[in-house]
Amino acid sequence: MSQFKRLTKYIPMLHEDNIGEWVIDQENDGTAERPIQMPFVHYFETVQRFIEDLYTFAEQHQELGLTRYREILEENGIEGGLNDIENVDISTLNAQCVLALIMGSVRVERFCEGVVFNFFKSGNMLKCLERLDCLE
Repeated sequence: MSQFKRLTKYIPMLHEDNIGEWVIDQENDGTAERPIQMPFVHYFETVQRFIEDLYTFAEQHQELGLTRYREILEENGIEGGLNDIENVDISTLNAQCVLALIMGSVRVERFCEGVVFNFFKSGNMLKCLERLDCLE
């Protein structure tokens, strides 16, 4: 099994639109009795499994230091982190940097709902996984 297969196996699945959907509270009116729930993304099973596999991969490959994803991105000239992703030529990045981008998107989701959703929808996740596939 190739080093990145745990992650690149998702490439065919990402060509389909099975990422998730925004859930917006249409039922409550904002009163104390019926407070409006904040919008959130309901991720489909493929994305949930991908995130689990990403964490497993990071744990099995601690030599890559993916817990330091911010530092890795900065070392590679990606100062703005995920805000800078549109200006990054993913095809020139090494595996550690590509993985740092992926890990960054997943970690930032904890503070900003929808980051992972946008990373998938924009095609950046697919580009990252295809780059890892090329680096095999």
